[in-house]
Amino acid sequence: MILSHLLSAKVTSILRGISEQQVLPTVSALYEGGIRSVEITFNTPGAARMIEKVKENFGDKMLVGAGTVMDSTTARIAILAGADFLLAPTLNQGMLETCNRYAKVAVPGVLTPTEIQTAYEMGAQIVKVFPASAFGPAYFKQIKGPLDHITIMAVGGVSQENFKEYFRCGADCVGVGGELANVELIGSGNFAAITEIAKKFTVVSS
Repeated sequence: MILSHLLSAKVTSILRGISEQQVLPTVSALYEGGIRSVEITFNTPGAARMIEKVKENFGDKMLVGAGTVMDSTTARIAILAGADFLLAPTLNQGMLETCNRYAKVAVPGVLTPTEIQTAYEMGAQIVKVFPASAFGPAYFKQIKGPLDHITIMAVGGVSQENFKEYFRCGADCVGVGGELANVELIGSGNFAAITEIAKKFTVVSS
């Protein structure tokens, strides 16, 4: 269920470096703009409490992921906070095993074809190709040739200008950081601008 909702949402907004006081208005602004999936990174102070707040206020209306989950201990903290899915910039067996134990979607970070297949064999339901900008959208078309059985998320350098191209080249979903959840706009309280940016990411061409 979580997997299908995540793929249906298509675009996950990555929240990093914001405060607990900013998280609910930020998620509200993203929701108004059509975003249905957010990731709160664990290198943001108070990440677990932020996940709890978003789940309490949005329930099933918004998928909430925990990002930068580098080990099994952090994975368990994120799951207990209510995270629906967990992401990492790297591949860690303990994180994957914890997610599978608690029936949560694990999205480990990989880059090469060997890493992608290894993560899949270890139980990853989605693999995060990171940084996607290292090779660009065309890389996904090449990867999907022999590895079309693997669900792939593009993260790192995904922007308004190129996100549709990632989808056209085979990415199943994408994660977007500062260009969507812009910390300067959030810091100034300009949540209406966040909503307008979000709208530009919610029209995905086939």
